[in-house]
Amino acid sequence: MSTVLVPRVLVVDDDADVRTSLERALRLSGFAVTTAGDGAQALRAVAADPPDCLVLDVTMPRMDGVAVVTALRALGHDVPVCLLSARSTVDDRVAGLEAGADDYLVKPFALAELVARLRALLRRPATPPPGEPPVLVVGPLALDHARRSVRLHGTVVELTKREHELLTVLARHATVVLTRQRLLEEVWGYDFAVDTNVVDVFVGYLRRKLEADGTPRLVHTVRGVGFVLRP
Repeated sequence: MSTVLVPRVLVVDDDADVRTSLERALRLSGFAVTTAGDGAQALRAVAADPPDCLVLDVTMPRMDGVAVVTALRALGHDVPVCLLSARSTVDDRVAGLEAGADDYLVKPFALAELVARLRALLRRPATPPPGEPPVLVVGPLALDHARRSVRLHGTVVELTKREHELLTVLARHATVVLTRQRLLEEVWGYDFAVDTNVVDVFVGYLRRKLEADGTPRLVHTVRGVGFVLRP
């Protein structure tokens, strides 16, 4: 008899009412839920028993959500993180993504969308297609999927997990324009309509790192369509 694995989510918010509401709703949606009231508690919880994903409020006293994400990534934790943010904290939200978060939701949000996004983040990333070499070489780029490393003109470029997955999908389809929706499907696992500019944000991060030494632009925007890697 097979065992059904229940995904475990850690909800981090300094508002007790929000924690209680999300815990109840996510349990009813099939998740095993634990909670933390601040960033320090969240880090201790992850260290003691890493969850499958985190729902993390951006604005918290003492240690905010951005600091939590930064600490998690510095410690080597790749757990998917979905940030919760108010519309007035755009800079904090972007900073959280840059620190290594995977996605965000703007408050107020529909519970069904949070559940859908968490399930998408929990899906395994796409495996390399049959016949793909261990190191994918596209122009000056060399991407090692197993080691999750990237070299540009022989120099290592440090990318987050999500940045590497995005660049890998673009490289596999080099010279082909990929729509935002297709990138959301292949990189984030979102096979449903979602209102987010997370693709644009992560493309911006990629460009900043790939062009840091004056390298000509590799990831181009096709206005009204999407993005393309042109070596």
